[in-house]
Amino acid sequence: MAASASRKQESRERLSRERVLASAIRLADVGGIESLSMRKLGEELGVEAMSLYNHVSNKDDLLNGMIDAVFAEIESPSLEEDWKTAMRTRGLSVRAALLRHPWATGLMDSGTTPGAATLRHHDRVIGCLRGGGFSFAMTAHAFSVLDGYIYGFAMQDKALPFDTPEDTGAMAAAMLARFPTGEFPFLAAFMREHVLKPGYDYGDEFEYGLDLILDALERRRDEV
Repeated sequence: MAASASRKQESRERLSRERVLASAIRLADVGGIESLSMRKLGEELGVEAMSLYNHVSNKDDLLNGMIDAVFAEIESPSLEEDWKTAMRTRGLSVRAALLRHPWATGLMDSGTTPGAATLRHHDRVIGCLRGGGFSFAMTAHAFSVLDGYIYGFAMQDKALPFDTPEDTGAMAAAMLARFPTGEFPFLAAFMREHVLKPGYDYGDEFEYGLDLILDALERRRDEV
């Protein structure tokens, strides 16, 4: 009994906002954001749920802190590199962060009280585009279309019912087998000549789309 009480006391003494957020992120990585509750988080940390409110004001504050921690993982665009290289690196880093934390997809800019890491990241994106010769209006267009693509791709990727090239091939073959031969000729040809080829991975489409958008922005940078 004394040992158990001692462990609980030690947990309370070592509890911090950073530790609460890190544990919440681990739980969400495993079970999704829907599975996260203050009760489960308290159990994970070895404390009563009420103890968490010494470090986070409420569930919204917890989520805002978790998102800010994800933004802190993302490589902000360099102000020393050319804007296109910097924004490409940033796009790949955002995608990598969302692959590590799929629960964050759809929540990245949803908070009404964003943290310092979030604001710092947005400031650097704007600074990179402005330094690359974008007007304020074109900066807004570029920021919007890039994040719309990056977050949208992450949401679609997360929703797909397959994870590996093997899963993709098996699902494609099973899907086409349900219908009479020749009913969907273009889809069948696409599956056969592209999706079912060795090494196909839907995730590889991300970089092509990112480069396409960056090339288009470069051509239209001076429009406004």
